[in-house]
Amino acid sequence: MHHLEHLITFFLLTVSCVVIALPSQKAKTDSTGSDTKVLVLGGGVAGVIAARTLHEQGIDDFVLVEARDELGGRLQSTPFGGHVVELGANWIQGTQTGNGPINPIWTLAKKHGLETHISDFYRSLKTFDETGEMDFVDDVFNAADNNFDNYINYTQAEAHNGPRNAHEMAAEYMNFDWEYAQTPLQSSIFATARNSNFTFEPDTGGFSHDNMLSIDQRGYKMFIQQEAESFLKPQQLRLNTLVDSVEWSASGVKAVFSDGSSISADYAICTFSLGVLKNDDVKFEPDFPNYKTEAVATMTMGTYTKIYLQFPQKFWFDTEFALYADSERGRYPVWQSLDKEGFLPGSGIILVTVTGDYSERIEALSDTQVKEETMSVLRTMYPNITIPEPLDFKFHRWFNDPLYRGSFSNWPPSFVRQHHDNLRANVGRLYFAGEATSQNYYAVFIVASIAQLTKLMYALASRFTISLTSRSYSEIASALEKNDVNYYFTTSSTSSVAPFSSLRIYA
Repeated sequence: MHHLEHLITFFLLTVSCVVIALPSQKAKTDSTGSDTKVLVLGGGVAGVIAARTLHEQGIDDFVLVEARDELGGRLQSTPFGGHVVELGANWIQGTQTGNGPINPIWTLAKKHGLETHISDFYRSLKTFDETGEMDFVDDVFNAADNNFDNYINYTQAEAHNGPRNAHEMAAEYMNFDWEYAQTPLQSSIFATARNSNFTFEPDTGGFSHDNMLSIDQRGYKMFIQQEAESFLKPQQLRLNTLVDSVEWSASGVKAVFSDGSSISADYAICTFSLGVLKNDDVKFEPDFPNYKTEAVATMTMGTYTKIYLQFPQKFWFDTEFALYADSERGRYPVWQSLDKEGFLPGSGIILVTVTGDYSERIEALSDTQVKEETMSVLRTMYPNITIPEPLDFKFHRWFNDPLYRGSFSNWPPSFVRQHHDNLRANVGRLYFAGEATSQNYYAVFIVASIAQLTKLMYALASRFTISLTSRSYSEIASALEKNDVNYYFTTSSTSSVAPFSSLRIYA
């Protein structure tokens, strides 16, 4: 199984794969009072790559707006116990197999020298239960790992075949919840299979089975920040700018900020998380059409919480991971040691992950209460060791963070293709991007919506008085979503304007 927490945005796989030859001259806008041609809302990976894609197509009349004091979105690094650790995204999932497709995040990581180390989720593992160390790797855990397809099927039809005891619940949890931040019963069979295949299975178009953990002490965020520095000009970026409302129409978009200022644009790309769209943290005026409101409400947002503890010295397992089986499903189950060769040796740092409803539960508790609960589990795992109080303790409350309202999206069983088409559909000149808008790479920060950026580029091309007549948008979007490397379109030979050249979809 493979760890899909981690936001690895195939906005890169999609957006950066689109090459549109626009004229180099700057066109006049036909909107009145616009401050910029394109407004990019949100400075996470999707927002930065959207801005980069505009720049690459000769469109530099844009402004990127970010609420925080730095770019990176859910890539959030923090000092902890004399080291830097990741509160959000942490892994690059899938790299490349042979000459097959390469994960574009992996490309950027190598370009910017991000330091990573391979994580061995399933071969570097010890297991525990309420009696202490208890080996159930071979007879329970490996069976769950080898039968991942059965767990996917179980989400839809075979609840009676679900886990029957604490060991089986823990094994299922690490193989499913730890990936998707929600339970099998909360997840779609079809979307889960597609998501896993397109990330990890080379035979079905995926990258590889590798999971590379960022251990870079500059922070995982450094690769996207350095990428942004390579093309962004100061006047194109506004940090510390919180969006209060977005006014959209068929003629333009206006974003109003918390300080009362605003920016008007001919077009806008909204990369807010699904969690923000599902809440009222940003007001959209007018309200979304009913079909889009329904789609936003129907898709779910998972929460993935990493809880860090630092101790004077290491007293725990020598493997990378440990799995704790509690009688309560999801109670502090997956532990990971960073005090290990190749990671942060000598750091005394260990972390435990909780997800979904349990994440929401602990966010309602104080830090002291959560620390007491995690220490109770550690002392259950090691009943014969006197464990000292931690030197440091930290976790982030993603579910209650108004900039995100969760960690990443998940497809529930009731969510269907038409819902997703409606979720990512533009309203007026307001377009949408981000991991939730991808059918194949939701929950990982690898996609912003190939179809939506193509549609926006199509619209921008028309603003340059260029007519694309030889292929319909639906054909273009369909080819893009299939990564059809042989698909081209050009302008009609009878067009009265200069040739548009061509658009090619690169795998």
